[in-house]
Amino acid sequence: MRTLARRLLLPGLTALALTTAGCSSPAPVNAAGPGSPAALPSASDGTRRLDVDAAPQGAAAPSPIARTRAGQGPEKAPLKVASYDKASGRAVISTAPQGGGASPHRSAAPSKGPSAGSSDPAAKPVAVGDVIASAPAPGAPDGLLAKVTEVVGKTDRGTEVKTAPTTLAAALGDDKADGKVPVDPASVVVEPLMKGVTFSWAKGSGVTFGPQGAKLPLGNLRLDVDAAVDTAKDAPASAGASVAGFVQLAPQVEFSYDGGKGAGHGPDAAFLGMSGDWSSQWTLKGRAAASTGAPRRIPFAKLHSNPVLQVGPVPVVVNLELTCYVQVEADGKVTLDVRQDVKGDFRVGGSYATGKGWTPVSSSAVHSTPVKATVTAGGRVRSALGAEASVGLYGAVGVTADFAPYLRGEADASASAATDGKTSANGSWALYGGFDLSGQLQLQLSVFGTPVVERRVPLGALHREWPLVSGRAGQ
Repeated sequence: MRTLARRLLLPGLTALALTTAGCSSPAPVNAAGPGSPAALPSASDGTRRLDVDAAPQGAAAPSPIARTRAGQGPEKAPLKVASYDKASGRAVISTAPQGGGASPHRSAAPSKGPSAGSSDPAAKPVAVGDVIASAPAPGAPDGLLAKVTEVVGKTDRGTEVKTAPTTLAAALGDDKADGKVPVDPASVVVEPLMKGVTFSWAKGSGVTFGPQGAKLPLGNLRLDVDAAVDTAKDAPASAGASVAGFVQLAPQVEFSYDGGKGAGHGPDAAFLGMSGDWSSQWTLKGRAAASTGAPRRIPFAKLHSNPVLQVGPVPVVVNLELTCYVQVEADGKVTLDVRQDVKGDFRVGGSYATGKGWTPVSSSAVHSTPVKATVTAGGRVRSALGAEASVGLYGAVGVTADFAPYLRGEADASASAATDGKTSANGSWALYGGFDLSGQLQLQLSVFGTPVVERRVPLGALHREWPLVSGRAGQ
């Protein structure tokens, strides 16, 4: 099936997963905007608590870069990554355009050390030992977090350097940060995987997109799907199987960092995850074909976003991937006409603490209501409208999760019943709602500067199921 691709990249506000920048909806943790000071007053131990905000977006916004020099705290530098080659680790660092928000005095955190004889230390040429953190740049679509190992020399585009991968601990030192940033739905790239998929969103100032945009709460994105699924071979034409419905999300990125002992040491604590509100409604009709082995999973859209968190002066690039799917498991006997509403929230991520290492975090509160349910003949069927998600930093996957609200129906060999009270023949039938939440922590969470996770750590399967409606006929 031909894959359709759309890029929906507009400057943005809030909402899926991924960021809010200068928007009408307030950031949940920090009141400071993108142009305000990047650090709060220092604590008594000399550490600073950094703001966590969304970086400015749009063509007029600069690609922010921060530099941490030996013995110094991170500072916003009037520089940019002009190019980067991942294979060789070579980068070209040039001067950022003037007037684009690159002034170190307006938005940089105060330096922890002397200026070494310069009235503008942030403007000094890049040097060996500097840690560079950059928003997405040419050759580095997932951002760049690297340490300069060699200054090769000047070119007509800037200073060419050799770099090596480094960690957030090297960039943030002993500072602290904690915040949640909503994902701007307009920054999400959507790739439909089948026909019949539409995308909508709503944000501040009355800006909407898509056929359902005007109906959505601010900061929400929505995917609608209407797709046929395999029908049982012996089913009549009137029992053709199909799934139709929508997934609506208001995701946000959660990030925290506690530098503890600072340079040369990993953080005392850290967290990376995604949370948000979830609502969906879907209709399963007809007699689905019998499943053989694993349930049949049908992806219908992929979503991608690289929100940039402004952690003090440091741009932290978060990589979010979401694949929405329909999943059907059936024995090819039962015929359904069921519509269900699901609402709730979810939170997945990884939490680190010294002495405990990385531990998984997963929680969800979901409830569902059958709007309509008709069960004919005997058998079983289960359908889900879910999403596979991954959250990472600078192109390295850190957390993967699978969230799947589902509907399960079963009936004995002679039951025919509906929620409107109409029944026929003899037997029993029942419908159940539920959800599954699972996932893994990945090796690449060591980008924080923590000890390397040498294996994948399961989030732990979270399973809930509850009865929706049931009955007996002809008894």
